[in-house]
Amino acid sequence: MALYTASAFAFTPLASQDRLAIKQAWQTIGPDSCPHVYNFHMHTTSSDGKLQPEEVMEQAVQIGLKGMAITDHHTVRGYYAAQDWLNRMICSDHPFTLPHLWTGIEITAQLLGTDVHILGYAFDPTDPRLAPYLQGSAPTGELAEAGRVIGAIQQAGGLVVLAHPERYRVSGEQLIPAAVELGIDGVETYYAYRSTNPWQPTPDATERVKALSDRYGLFNTCGTDTHGTNLLLRM
Repeated sequence: MALYTASAFAFTPLASQDRLAIKQAWQTIGPDSCPHVYNFHMHTTSSDGKLQPEEVMEQAVQIGLKGMAITDHHTVRGYYAAQDWLNRMICSDHPFTLPHLWTGIEITAQLLGTDVHILGYAFDPTDPRLAPYLQGSAPTGELAEAGRVIGAIQQAGGLVVLAHPERYRVSGEQLIPAAVELGIDGVETYYAYRSTNPWQPTPDATERVKALSDRYGLFNTCGTDTHGTNLLLRM
């Protein structure tokens, strides 16, 4: 019998699409949630990261993450590999505490005439409406419109978050209300814009984004946006 502990549904596809569970997790998110409790923004070798999906999962276990999502650009290959890893662990005798893994993706979209990154979570990756966004490259034309991207993720059962809203040519003060009009569910409130070591959310940007999130009743998320070899850092 395996010696791991985890939530009862942490190893099934349905768990990866559990909207209620991820909403409950997001309701607890604060400035200290990431990177040791939750991490909802990271990349693997399936897009532009340096860690194999299996290495991401091993680090997540070592860190003790409760919940996470791999958000590769325009692909869910990393998610599938990570889910396979979790499934293998269910049959092992290792005394791991395993995190809850949700489906995740990062899609480049156009909002107010600028490129932004849209994060999707807890969606059905087999939904055909998402297929144009799972081809490994950024969408173009009408498919790149933020409203189309948000709609596709939500129609696939997912929740949508505007990534690092203070990182674009257009300010978060302009982008967040525009995203709200399109039906966005949350914003990546806690983010290390200065890529610090140790990782910590940038205070001034966090304050601005949190105020807007509160104004519009959005979920707050956090993530390291890891592209390197350490889940505790951005690079």
